[in-house]
Amino acid sequence: VVSFPDPFSMPPPKALESIGKTLHSQYERWQPKARYKLQLDPTVEEVKKLCNTCRKYARSERVLFHYNGHGVPKPTANGEIWVFNKSYTQYIPLPITDLDSWLKTPSIYVFDCSAAGMIVKAFLERLDWSSSSSASSVKDCILLAACEAHQTLPQSAEYPADVFTACLTTPIKMALHWFCKRSLLSGSLDHSLIDQIPGRQNDRKTLLGELNWIFTAITDTIAWNVLPHELFQRLFRQDLLVASLFRNFLLAERIMRSANCSPITYPLLPPTHQHHMWDAWDMAAEICLSKLPHLIADPNAEFQPSPFFTEQLTAFEVWLDHGSEDKKPPEQLPIVLQVLLSQSHRFRALVLLGRFLDMGPWAVDLALSVGIFPYVLKLLQTSAMELRQILVFIWTKILSLDKSCQVDLVKDGGHAYFIRFLDSLDAYPEQRAMAAFVLAVIVDGHRRGQEACMSAGLIDVCLRHLQPENPHDAQTEPLLLQWLCLCLGKLWEDFPEAQLLGLQSNAPEIVTCLLSEPQPEVRASAVFALGNLLDIGSPSVNGGDDDSDDDEKVRAEINVVRSLLQVTSDGSPLVRAEVSVALTRFALGHNKHLKSVAAEYWRPQTNSLLKSLPSLANINNPSNVYSPSNFLQGSSGLSSHIGPVLRVGSDTSATGRDGRISTSSPIATNSIMHGSPQSDDSSQHSDSGILLRDNASNGGLSYTRSRPIIDSGIYSLFISTMCSIAKDPYPRIANIGRRALSLVGVEQVVMRNTRFGSGGAGETSAPSSNIGMARSSSWFDMNSGISMAFRTPPVSPPQHDYLTGLRRVCSMEFRPHLLNSPDGLADPLLSSAAAPSTSELNILPQSTIYNWSCGHFSRPLLTGSDDNGEVTARREERERTALDCIAKCQRSSACKMTSQIASWDTKFELGTKSALLLPFSPIVVAADENEQIRVWNYDDALPVNTFENHKLSDRGLSKLLLINELDESLLLVGSSDGNVRIWRNYAQKGGQKLVTAFSSVQGHRAAGRSVVIDWQQQSGYLYASGDMSSILVWDLDKEQLLNTIPSSADSGISALSASQVRPGQFAAGFIDASVRIFDVRTPDRLVYMARPHAPRTEKVVGIGFQPGFDPYKIVSASQAGDIQFLDVRRAAEPYLTIEAHRGSLTALAVHRHAPVIASGSAKQMIKVFSLEGEQLTIIRYQPSFMGQRIGSVNCLSFHPYKSLLAAGAGDNALVSIYAEDNYQVR
Repeated sequence: VVSFPDPFSMPPPKALESIGKTLHSQYERWQPKARYKLQLDPTVEEVKKLCNTCRKYARSERVLFHYNGHGVPKPTANGEIWVFNKSYTQYIPLPITDLDSWLKTPSIYVFDCSAAGMIVKAFLERLDWSSSSSASSVKDCILLAACEAHQTLPQSAEYPADVFTACLTTPIKMALHWFCKRSLLSGSLDHSLIDQIPGRQNDRKTLLGELNWIFTAITDTIAWNVLPHELFQRLFRQDLLVASLFRNFLLAERIMRSANCSPITYPLLPPTHQHHMWDAWDMAAEICLSKLPHLIADPNAEFQPSPFFTEQLTAFEVWLDHGSEDKKPPEQLPIVLQVLLSQSHRFRALVLLGRFLDMGPWAVDLALSVGIFPYVLKLLQTSAMELRQILVFIWTKILSLDKSCQVDLVKDGGHAYFIRFLDSLDAYPEQRAMAAFVLAVIVDGHRRGQEACMSAGLIDVCLRHLQPENPHDAQTEPLLLQWLCLCLGKLWEDFPEAQLLGLQSNAPEIVTCLLSEPQPEVRASAVFALGNLLDIGSPSVNGGDDDSDDDEKVRAEINVVRSLLQVTSDGSPLVRAEVSVALTRFALGHNKHLKSVAAEYWRPQTNSLLKSLPSLANINNPSNVYSPSNFLQGSSGLSSHIGPVLRVGSDTSATGRDGRISTSSPIATNSIMHGSPQSDDSSQHSDSGILLRDNASNGGLSYTRSRPIIDSGIYSLFISTMCSIAKDPYPRIANIGRRALSLVGVEQVVMRNTRFGSGGAGETSAPSSNIGMARSSSWFDMNSGISMAFRTPPVSPPQHDYLTGLRRVCSMEFRPHLLNSPDGLADPLLSSAAAPSTSELNILPQSTIYNWSCGHFSRPLLTGSDDNGEVTARREERERTALDCIAKCQRSSACKMTSQIASWDTKFELGTKSALLLPFSPIVVAADENEQIRVWNYDDALPVNTFENHKLSDRGLSKLLLINELDESLLLVGSSDGNVRIWRNYAQKGGQKLVTAFSSVQGHRAAGRSVVIDWQQQSGYLYASGDMSSILVWDLDKEQLLNTIPSSADSGISALSASQVRPGQFAAGFIDASVRIFDVRTPDRLVYMARPHAPRTEKVVGIGFQPGFDPYKIVSASQAGDIQFLDVRRAAEPYLTIEAHRGSLTALAVHRHAPVIASGSAKQMIKVFSLEGEQLTIIRYQPSFMGQRIGSVNCLSFHPYKSLLAAGAGDNALVSIYAEDNYQVR
């Protein structure tokens, strides 16, 4: 039998024609749209003509050449096949090289003849000696051969003569015939019924169609599990006919190997004939054959689907329950894709597929390798409501890994599907946030995507959902707000038409409302959106704006900038970085106006613009938000204030990577490059610390507009704000500020006393290009292997348990290769940007909030973080330890602190300013007035780490504080100028990372650099004040200024202490010796006031709440040497007074749990008292073999849970640690 017709049942010519027609029809079933041409018993010329004709019509498509070599000699040793001469009197050899030269590539050859491997061998030899160019084209050939070079095709009547062809073209029939003879039930199976299987191959609801579907799923599964993924893609996913032939080839290998014949291919495939998935096929075939008699006997019998796909989905579900990246991939993945074609299984398959994709980028990569993309793209055309949510989830996962899919999505109109979903209110906000993410990816850097989404009304949809219908409605899900903003920002990015439409749609007003949201991510995303409304134009040699600027657009952009100026002092560096990037866009787009204003600022002969500086009221500033105009008020002239802002020696960079314009930039060439900030003599040009470049008065600014400058006051305010940004405590933000000033012609002068560029631990000025922020958000946990902190979501009330505290991640990376950033920054997103390139657009610092935010969707969303258990266990263990220690402290009646257990020479030049003891390790952290931080192990007497808080020359320390002591603690370092920096990994040698930095008294100029701070773990509040009239309350969880409380006093504050029992309550000691207690929860804020130290005039040096859970008693110590005990429930008079020192009291410490306080004086003395006023200990000297006395006591600090006291000396830089006599050293 040849191709199933019997050639002996008809005359030879008729038989030949019948075989050809049958083969033709069988191929046509696999590829109906292809053109087929038969050549029966051809000559050399006919084969040549056939090949040339096929290539002509096929053009660059693949051509199939099928050679049925039955009845002719075997191929020669050189790989030649046999055809007839013109007279049909003899066979003529036809070299494979000639055939290949006529047919060209891409092509696929099927050789069904004995010793077919000789042809493949010759082909491979040609491949070896071909040139590289021809070799690459030869590799686009595919060969299928019926057997190896030494083998003869099976001659058994059990098989058709062309069994190879039968397997390739009629696999189901061939597989069932072969199986029937091998089944254990062969006696009860009727072979003759195989040709009568009801149904159509392309109808999966019929028996024949379902069998074909199962066969496709099984062969795909075998191939995907055995072949390299690249080869699988090439053979099974790029061409329908090639994929069908290779699926069928796997069957041919199984059947023909049973006859000791081994089909081969090029490219070579590994053996698959013994793969265990063939057992699943045998079972499906057996079920089919057992049902066949009944279905044929009763044509109206109801078709019962096979359980195959249900069982395979269950197997996949079991793998999902127990599998992971480290285990073998799920072999059922190709079957899951096939199931997507079935309406009855589709929903379950999509849900399971979504679970798999959620396991991580590796899972998405596997799914893409198996060919998921066209399946889920086609499903976007369905209108099934129940599939919408899971489809959006799946596309979210795909696009989080492969952005290139955006092109096909737009081509197929898929963007409309996600816009409709985003606009539907019946979906959960988190799911709509995913749709916004998908749309953001579609428009990201893709103009066609931007145009399509703008035309489909995406701007209106996003803006509508950014504002609640009812102002009293609950806050929208932060993740949705974040991604609506990011989606708008990406749609507007470098797309003037969309920017104009956004401005006309009142977008600035709507988005500006989000700048006060509690989540830093939402605020940063809102800034990103507003920044992309600013059109930077096409920068020319003269700047970014031209005479044809539209007045309305300029006014709208200025309103946007006015809004952005409100948040330049946001507590989150993530937000401030986005603000500085947006303002730099404004500096480029409004370059000429700003240069003109800058020139007026420092023109000696006139200060006309100074009179027009906008007041606070001009920018609608709320009372509790700092505006740069605060900085300008009360000044006789702006230039007198600009100097200190950028006075070098303070924080200007000596490196060439501070954001200045490249000398090859057209902007730089024309207007900026006068002298380098690195030149030693540059300081002679300006004593104020700012250099206006020469061309500002040499014609570079002689340009005048044909109409007046719109609102020049905002330009003045912009420049003063950028001067403030250039002093930001976070290095990258300061760099961006300097870059923006460079754009408008303000050059910094680098003095010789600058401290930038010096090496050392904690270096934060080294740039790293275009990298993502590292911070968790309030609605999800990141899983990147980094220590957790600040984990309490801001949308939930803070934990009130005194041991709980904050648990939210303040800053975490999501890109693995950034975990060890060389610049010492915990947040790579906030690391320095790359040096500018020759392109003028590259002078713009890159926003990175979008790229970082995308990382959220590449992490698991359906399951919790794997490290939660470990973190919880560690926290619970520390809680138990703390409770045990607290109990011991409370039982201790007299902590005499007479035993000095450690003494450490810190080698600080100016003595120790602050010290603290870590709660769960024998570590003491100390810092001096130069903000050098040193960490020491007092059990082992070994140094642990040393680093600088910053590289600026303007230095002074206020206090060291510990955040999240029950988790991976963070070190908060408060500078005396009000800047706060928070570090993690500070107790690892060289491992410290800057987590965040901000100015705690921004907008309030504290006189005499006297800022005082304290931290309250329960509420997550940082209190800051000084010689000023207000106390600022910062919510570090939200990284936001919560409140500005009037101090209700004529003098400044000299001491602050937060209650460890009542969240929101704190005590303040004043310079005029008065004491006040405030509570942010009460309407009046002030809850108690007293003057316990009157009538003396010395300031309050220290204040603290008494140990235990009684929130009503406080201790206050004045510089005069008296310590007063107060009870807020009684009168303002103290109930106990201790005359501790005769003047010169310098430090006070109150133990958190033990009934003990300590005071220190400048007269080299420490005294320890009980709460009843009894003096327990007096320490006059250091009992070492040197016998030297301690120096002036600069600081005192108790251990949080143990009876340990650390004392820092001012004269000889010693830190001494004291304990009770019975203290046991480890």
